[in-house]
Amino acid sequence: MTDDQLLRYSRHILLDEIGIEGQKRINASHVLIVGAGGLGSPAALYLAAAGVGTITLVDHDTVDFTNLQRQIAHTTARAGMSKVESAKAAMLAINPTIHVEAIQEKASQALLDGLVTSADVVLDCTDNFITRHTINSACVQHGKPLVSGSAIRFDGQLSVYHPVGHVNAPCYACVFPPQQHFEETACSLLGVLGPLVGMVGAMQATEALKILSGMGSQLTGRLLMIDGKRMAFDEIKIARNKNCPVCG
Repeated sequence: MTDDQLLRYSRHILLDEIGIEGQKRINASHVLIVGAGGLGSPAALYLAAAGVGTITLVDHDTVDFTNLQRQIAHTTARAGMSKVESAKAAMLAINPTIHVEAIQEKASQALLDGLVTSADVVLDCTDNFITRHTINSACVQHGKPLVSGSAIRFDGQLSVYHPVGHVNAPCYACVFPPQQHFEETACSLLGVLGPLVGMVGAMQATEALKILSGMGSQLTGRLLMIDGKRMAFDEIKIARNKNCPVCG
């Protein structure tokens, strides 16, 4: 590592669980983040600051004034800009030594099949079940760990799905079956507490860094639920569904 890198990442290197070798793994890694909004913003900024060598951002949307209450990668001056380019600017302002690939497209199966294969970790920072299942399917197919987060109103959820190499670990479809109907809830209709998405996105970045550095146990097989009103955390164990249409 260079002197500049040793200085920039010194607070990670001081952690015995990461150290120089763990930081080198982070610097050499590639993370795919799907969604550059409320969850993707803090996740992208923290992963950029941590020195993830290559970060690919996928989002088809542009920055709107209604985003600015919670999507901290974007600014008033960048309203109307694509979210991926806005987030890229914010990430490189923090850490110009990394490579950021900005893709302004919807996360289709074809696009993800090409992107997931080269990523070490995938972050699902989207807000609809169809896209979530598409991301999950690609991660299972290519054997990549998926860090999934969600938030609405005062409630958040977080888990790591990595059934490949983990005998009893579920994929996203094991917990939320694609054939089961879930009522879509948009923050444009129900609202969402701004700092809550920041909490979940930052926790997604934490799980990603643990995976990349080889440090600690991840949320694989566990679903963390956050009640922002009570500031309470609950956790339930989740197991693989042997009849899952995706990973079973």
